[in-house]
Amino acid sequence: MSEVIQRLMAAFNNHDLESAAGLFHESYKSVQPAHPARAFVGRAQMHANWAAMFAGIPDFHAEVVRSVDDGNATWSEWTWTGTHTDGQPFRMRGVTIFESEDGLITAGRLFMEEVEREDIGIAEAVQALSGRLPENP
Repeated sequence: MSEVIQRLMAAFNNHDLESAAGLFHESYKSVQPAHPARAFVGRAQMHANWAAMFAGIPDFHAEVVRSVDDGNATWSEWTWTGTHTDGQPFRMRGVTIFESEDGLITAGRLFMEEVEREDIGIAEAVQALSGRLPENP
């Protein structure tokens, strides 16, 4: 795991917003390919986003399940957990691909999704995607 990802996870788990934001380049570019409208540019927006996350999920915890460095990119699988201020559980899983230069994260592609709360099996998921229930093999 890259040093910047280790430091990011530690800052998240300490709810140290200033340290976390300090790991991002001033012109950080963030995209979520499955949610194109969520793209943004800038450390200031990252700071605002995570201020809201820490306020809304006061026991937020991050875990890196696996991480691989590939040149200036780090691919990491994350689990984010906690409890919303209204008592509802918070749980996300997914992958981030962060590019870094000179110790700062310059770009990110986030594939983070909320973990389903309902038990929907593969047959129902395929039906929701395709409109057809798969046949039993």
